[in-house]
Amino acid sequence: MIVLVFKYLVPKGFRGFTFFPFVFLSDKKDREHAVLLNHERIHIKQQLELLVVFFFIWYGIEFLIRLVHYKNRREAYYNISFEREAYVNEKDLDYLKQRSFWSFLKYV
Repeated sequence: MIVLVFKYLVPKGFRGFTFFPFVFLSDKKDREHAVLLNHERIHIKQQLELLVVFFFIWYGIEFLIRLVHYKNRREAYYNISFEREAYVNEKDLDYLKQRSFWSFLKYV
């Protein structure tokens, strides 16, 4: 994982964005934020499992489906299975050590 601070690449209202192998942060102070970095590490693992390209295809399709369902961009985002897994487990800094392959599927 390569952590870079580049606030203009991170969507407004968010603190980080992951595109394997990079994690882009909006603020240099977040380089020390263990929970945020763990959240982004979970996304790194998800992207690797789906060979990066398929992760973003799935992510985009799921976002559109959830957007139609919720009619709210933020709510659609928080209900994407990848985000649900990351948010539920971001405080467990040992989560990735015991995470099973394709664990995000239980959040679909």
